[in-house]
Amino acid sequence: MQARKVKDDIYWVGAIDWDRRLFDELIPLPDGTSYNAYLVKGSKKTALIDTVDPTMEHVLTRRLDALGVENIDYIVANHAEQDHSGALPRVLEKFPAAKVVTTPKGKGMLMDLLLIPEEKFIAVDDKETLSLGNKTLEFIHAPWVHWPETMLTYLREDRILFPCDFFGSHLATSDLYATDEARVYEAAKRYYAEIMMPFRKIIEKNLQKLEGYEIELIAPSHGPIYRRPEFILEAYRDWVFGPPKNIVVLPYISMHGSTQKMVEHFVEALMEKGVGVNQFNLAATDIGELAMSLVDAATLVVGTPTVLTGAHPNVVYAAYLANALRPKLQFASIIGSYGWGGKMVDQIVGMLSNLKVEVLEPVIVKGFPKDGDFESLDRLAATIAEKHKEHNLT
Repeated sequence: MQARKVKDDIYWVGAIDWDRRLFDELIPLPDGTSYNAYLVKGSKKTALIDTVDPTMEHVLTRRLDALGVENIDYIVANHAEQDHSGALPRVLEKFPAAKVVTTPKGKGMLMDLLLIPEEKFIAVDDKETLSLGNKTLEFIHAPWVHWPETMLTYLREDRILFPCDFFGSHLATSDLYATDEARVYEAAKRYYAEIMMPFRKIIEKNLQKLEGYEIELIAPSHGPIYRRPEFILEAYRDWVFGPPKNIVVLPYISMHGSTQKMVEHFVEALMEKGVGVNQFNLAATDIGELAMSLVDAATLVVGTPTVLTGAHPNVVYAAYLANALRPKLQFASIIGSYGWGGKMVDQIVGMLSNLKVEVLEPVIVKGFPKDGDFESLDRLAATIAEKHKEHNLT
């Protein structure tokens, strides 16, 4: 349980969760995750930046013991969510003189979530600093990235940004640094899609806020450390600021083959017109993969049969997910089939209220699709291709 040196007097003391496969009982973790905590030793004071998930608190304390840490003056809580703050009570028990440094909102949330007494806190303002002697911590408020109390911590002398969940990736790896950038990119994009994308407009402002800082390392609380900060900063600028691409995301489900046949024809029609397609059979889809595909897409088309006058429940969930994640979509439509009637179009359109999209004419058929229905699908594909060209999407 050895700590890992990042720079002189700065150590990674976190935990790697190789086997975790679900986060918040919702988000798939195909590659596990890590809970990163960092110890910063100043000439006068020592600070621990974030803790770990409560299931891994023994790993954190053993790494601190291996370093011979006898005293911690400050525990910086960038974020109150329990995978970062959950070990706080144990650390405070081990180092009773320590004070918890957080935002005013973070203070209230940690008191509620972990029952930490009020006298243990130091609430800091935006841009406030804390001296450790020869090292200075600056606290940058970043509310709604992705909770209302979030802050980032910047270590001035060493030019290290500790952004907690910002720029993170759910990735269990023995690499302390992001050496395999292709693998880290995919994990970070999945993380952005599932967790950060709903707050894209707020993240725009926080990316701009960081432009005045000289950053040598970005040390998030999930995933490896970035020795090349521009790698992840450029990725975020693309995901947040960049225009959508010439891509249709098509989540669908088919009960008796009618919707399946429509999807097959529609995908071919889109491809013939030069439109990229990401197709997802919702009977067996990793929602993280679906979320990732929405980061870049210009158009969402859902395919569904009718179940009890409405859309299939799996499609309802996909529509709910897209609406909650608020991607940069510009267009949406629906294709599907019914037996005797229903209101699935109104249902799905009503579920996309967060998306500022133009809804294109749906193609809904009775029973198995016929020649005229396939022609309608061709027209929808042509409309999408033309819309993408009009908006210069590539």
